[in-house]
Amino acid sequence: MTTMNRRHLLATAAAGLALPWSASSHAQAWPARPIRMVSPYGAGGSNDILTRVLGDFLGRRLGQGIIIENKAGAGTRIANDFVAKAPADGYTLLHAAAPIAIGEALYKGLPYDVHKNFASIASTAIAPLFLVVNANAPYKTVAEFIEQMKADPKGATFGSPGAGSAPHLTAEFLLRASGTKGIVVQYRGDAPAYTELLAGRIDATLTAISTAIPHIQAGKLRVLGVATEERSPLYPSAPTFREQGLPSVVGYGWYGMLAPAGTPAPIVERLNAEINAAVADADVRRKAEAAGLQLRGGSAAEFSAFIASETRKWAQIIKAANITAE
Repeated sequence: MTTMNRRHLLATAAAGLALPWSASSHAQAWPARPIRMVSPYGAGGSNDILTRVLGDFLGRRLGQGIIIENKAGAGTRIANDFVAKAPADGYTLLHAAAPIAIGEALYKGLPYDVHKNFASIASTAIAPLFLVVNANAPYKTVAEFIEQMKADPKGATFGSPGAGSAPHLTAEFLLRASGTKGIVVQYRGDAPAYTELLAGRIDATLTAISTAIPHIQAGKLRVLGVATEERSPLYPSAPTFREQGLPSVVGYGWYGMLAPAGTPAPIVERLNAEINAAVADADVRRKAEAAGLQLRGGSAAEFSAFIASETRKWAQIIKAANITAE
């Protein structure tokens, strides 16, 4: 072997050894500066509240400031696209929401792919949806509600805070699973839907319990059930749809942390560990529940599988109900 070839071989071997060392040292040095955490909603909503609570917790644990940025609009697509195109260095995170999984079926020409352009970190919370009706209505269970709606030629009328939202799609899911005719009326937010429900002009809405509680306590609304896999600790007296003969009807808002695809695995693993520590923290839980959220957690692989499952499920409902984006 010539001297030149020997030098080339040694240089190549050294370069090969340097690559994993470089990636490892980069991850070990992280975070060396503040981290940007993006909320896809405006200030004051449940996602924003939990983003800030998690930011405070993670900032203390990681020893760096967490900068919260609200990039609201376009059904969360503005924030999603921003983070999808950010450097994959662990310094830009997305506190994603359920519409990121719904958008694939709802919108054409998305500038990002939820399955290819993001690295899953961990689920953070769900926003359980409770079926709420006027307290003067004759039905007190989901079965009685369905029976009454089937007997009504007009079927059931649900209020929704917006087309393509989790309450909208879950109502469509319930109508189809129960064989009930009906329509879902779109309003600009929860408040107008509540006005119509309290006045008796619509039959029901699917909503966060934190929004409904004042009306329930005033004796104006009644909870018939919750569309989660198990009873929610936020309102444990509400039976699930599964318990009431509709095992497939599961739907809710949800949040979870994502990073740009290609973010180093050690950084993803560290963030996953810290988020799981956060959702186990009593103070974080108290603040989340006050915002109507039920904390979750789990592995990055579990969150990735959940997003894939949500994408498939809601695509079927969107197609069956012929839902189009506004």
